Amino acid sequence: MDIQSLTAVRLGEKIKKKELSAVEAAQAAFAQIAACEKEYHCYVTVEEEKAMEQAEQVQKKIDGGELTGPLAGVPVAIKDNMCTKGTLTTCSSRILGNFVPTYTAEAVKCLEQAGAVILGKTNMDEFAMGSTTETSYYGVTRNPWNPQHVPGGSSGGSSAAVAAGECFYALGSDTGGSIRQPSSFCGVTGMKPTYGTISRYGLIAYGSSLDQIGPVAKDVADCAAILEVLAVHDPKDSTSVKREDTDFTSALTGDVKGMKVGIPRDYLGEGLDSQVKEAVLKAARSLESQGAQVEEFDLSLVEYAIPAYYVIASAEASSNLSRFDGIKYGYRTEDYQGLHNMYKKTRSEGFGEEVKRRIMLGSFVLSSGYYDAYYLKALRTKALIKQAFDKAFEKYDVILGPTAPSTAPKLGESLEDPLKMYLGDIYTVSVNLAGLPAMSVPYGIDSQGLPIGVQLIGDSFQEKKIFRAGYGLEQSREDQDRLAPVLRKEGI
Repeated sequence: MDIQSLTAVRLGEKIKKKELSAVEAAQAAFAQIAACEKEYHCYVTVEEEKAMEQAEQVQKKIDGGELTGPLAGVPVAIKDNMCTKGTLTTCSSRILGNFVPTYTAEAVKCLEQAGAVILGKTNMDEFAMGSTTETSYYGVTRNPWNPQHVPGGSSGGSSAAVAAGECFYALGSDTGGSIRQPSSFCGVTGMKPTYGTISRYGLIAYGSSLDQIGPVAKDVADCAAILEVLAVHDPKDSTSVKREDTDFTSALTGDVKGMKVGIPRDYLGEGLDSQVKEAVLKAARSLESQGAQVEEFDLSLVEYAIPAYYVIASAEASSNLSRFDGIKYGYRTEDYQGLHNMYKKTRSEGFGEEVKRRIMLGSFVLSSGYYDAYYLKALRTKALIKQAFDKAFEKYDVILGPTAPSTAPKLGESLEDPLKMYLGDIYTVSVNLAGLPAMSVPYGIDSQGLPIGVQLIGDSFQEKKIFRAGYGLEQSREDQDRLAPVLRKEGI
């Protein structure tokens, strides 16, 4: 039996039935990491010794009947912007290259309490700023489908690790599409829940009003099971929401009969790759054949989403990243004269180009004389975008569209033109601005052999409708085997 090919839920079932142990599952994951990591570079930190000890302890609790959940004993990878007590947490930046937190993020703690075994911390764009995982101080991550291509970002390490079988599922964070876009590029399923569903306590902030932790997994059922574990109210996070109904797996019926699905015409226009467009239309036909009502509509304000997002995200980033100054923790320059010189040199040497670009943009839009012209205008646009979605959801259960304008570009192509990279987020950023849930589901492969993802967007707190539609789409895929994770082993 090939353990790596199992989904997280299926592996959990086998561990519960004693067909496999948590220790064997962790050993299989580390064997795959040893075989693939040199080529793909999905991880910044691998914690083999700690994980094996954890697996033994978890197995004892499973045997003793203490742990009975669907994810007990299943190995997971954590994006390197979530604090983990005693384990290096770098945000893939030089400035946090020696940072070992004294506490664990609430989302990670939820997984540990459910019996998850943590393999290590995955590579990402520095401070989650980027769409390719090429801005990492620790080197690029490669797409397991084709190592000459990017895995997407900023959760590229998490998505690539799931696709390569180097973990059974992973946590990512999504500020403007950073779970969904790399999931699309790597042929896995990624979920961004409603803002406030998962605690942000312990997540190193990029844009606080936009950031949201979510699962990256092999299929829709895995995402539903993981979200059930993570959707916990946390008094330590002032934006955390107490949700009554978190039985997301109950929505995995495969029945979409009577669902109303809207496709924004604005999403199918100029700039969308023809093969991606065909995949979206094919998904629409599939839902229609299963009894859903599908129609196109005008969403409006789409062209304003990118500028509004980058103004707000950069403004919040410039504020959030001011804490990294070389005083309290992290990197400090060795040669300096006086306090202000130390600040300047530490931040100049510690931050990468893309992070500096966004800090400068954010500081500019918040500065006197430009605050009203840019930042306040962006906030008003954000409110209008939310209103446009509210109007759409009066009529539709879910919105279907592309996750990204194209499949994964080649390494080096995106960083040459940052503005072009920003425009690649056109279909994902609106969801974060409006605080909505959305999921990317693999649905087809292009002529280069790269996976295509389609995106399902729901109204606030309507994740169940997304899971229902996503599961229906997944069951209807013609190329199930071709869209399975890439499980390359040594010598292949």
